[in-house]
Amino acid sequence: MVRAGRLLLKDGGFAVSKTLSEILVCPLSKQPLRVCEETNSLISDAIGVSYPIVDGIPCLVPKDGKIIDNAGMPKANHSEDSQDGKGLSKG
Repeated sequence: MVRAGRLLLKDGGFAVSKTLSEILVCPLSKQPLRVCEETNSLISDAIGVSYPIVDGIPCLVPKDGKIIDNAGMPKANHSEDSQDGKGLSKG
C-alpha cells in the first residue's frame, strides 16, 4: 500500500496518477473526468461538476461535487445546506 501512495505524489504535492485518472468516471453521468491542476480537482465536462482531490484521493461522492461556472471554476459555496436534487452543492 505504501508503494501505491508514493505513485500519487507529484512534485512534492499530491496529484492523481495518470492511470487512475484514465479509469475514473463521473459517478452521476458515467462520463470521463479530466484533471484540473489549477483547482486540484476532477472535472466532469458532461454535467459541469468539479470533484475535489484531497491528499491525492479523489472525492467522488456526489455531495462533494461543486457545480462549475462558465469559466471552469467551482462556484463559491455560500451555504452548506444548499443542495440540488442530485446532492450537489449549489453556489
